[in-house]
Amino acid sequence: MANYIRLMRIRHYIKNLLIFLPIIFAGRLFDVNSLIKVMFGFVAFSLLASVVYTINDICDLEYDRNHALKKTRPLASGEISIENGTILAGALGLVAVGLNAGWNNSFLSWLFLLMYISINIAYSFGLKNIPLIDISIVALGFILRVSYGGAIIDVPISSLLYLTVIAISFYLVLGKRRNEIKKVGHSARFVLKYYTAQFLGKMMNIFFGLSIVFYSFWCIVPSDNTNKSGLLILTVPLILLICRRYSMDIEGDSYGDPADVLLGDKVLIHLVLVYGLFLIMLIYNVKLFNMQGL
Repeated sequence: MANYIRLMRIRHYIKNLLIFLPIIFAGRLFDVNSLIKVMFGFVAFSLLASVVYTINDICDLEYDRNHALKKTRPLASGEISIENGTILAGALGLVAVGLNAGWNNSFLSWLFLLMYISINIAYSFGLKNIPLIDISIVALGFILRVSYGGAIIDVPISSLLYLTVIAISFYLVLGKRRNEIKKVGHSARFVLKYYTAQFLGKMMNIFFGLSIVFYSFWCIVPSDNTNKSGLLILTVPLILLICRRYSMDIEGDSYGDPADVLLGDKVLIHLVLVYGLFLIMLIYNVKLFNMQGL
């Protein structure tokens, strides 16, 4: 069972918490019906993500067996057979479909799930070897998580929030690619031969700056589909601190995977939790320090 859990990469489910952003920003976190839909959506998307991870591992089987780090994965090490891995992916996919069908009737949610599974299968079968396309597809996965979360409860995503998520997503993916080159070299994956660490680093700096700018504008620009407090700008210093801490981590001895970076840094985890609590207090009008308007 432990090997199947490793194959599903449950640690990476932390990325799917992005699904909760729309319900939080729309001020509906404590609406029971909406929250139940999003929670079941989280499980459905997470299981579908495990399907993607399993398919990708099957496609990369021979390559992973010769990789210093990936050779210990359940399929590459032979602890799970390809047949059993395929059965697992099929079963998880069916459960994901059932959960999505049972708890929401949004056509868009089905569209986003279909887009996610389709682009990732295409990624596994060859698009991951095309420079820039590979980065864009992985970044699109983060964007689809937020879009799916909004579709479940019928909340449109503001343009500035989309821009913020896009910028942060590219920053995260570029960081992972750059650190793969730094740690393992261009042999880490086929597409890396088209990149240099310097190029990826420059692109990271651009998207790091854009993330802060877009988020800051999102905090101060009114939007019809959010319940934003005028004091959300107070969260910008926290975001700056979180981004700098994350940047410090990936400049160190890290492979740059977002889930591993976050879960491997207790300080970063606490900073994210503080940000989340502060954000909820501001959005849901919890009074702080007797300040009116909160």
